[in-house]
Amino acid sequence: MSCKLYVGNLSYSVDGPDLEDLFAQFGTVHSAQVILDRETGRSKGFGFVEMGTQQEAQAAIDALHDREHNGRRLTVNEARPREPRPARGRGYSRNMY
Repeated sequence: MSCKLYVGNLSYSVDGPDLEDLFAQFGTVHSAQVILDRETGRSKGFGFVEMGTQQEAQAAIDALHDREHNGRRLTVNEARPREPRPARGRGYSRNMY
């Protein structure tokens, strides 16, 4: 079973292939994605990596969390499920009053 990891505090120069290379030394990387700003197309400084197994993911966490990469200390932990976001509307709620 694969395991998705959150990788934070990335250098803005890091891209998906760089992230994949960094994590590949710990096992199979199913996907590696750096999150980009919609308007500018620049990195937001974090991303997600999906590892092949829980053991590989834990090995990556143990080795890379709070370690320096490209001049920044990484945050690496198991990704949490995405929280539901309120729908974008007209800026008001019908139940406001």
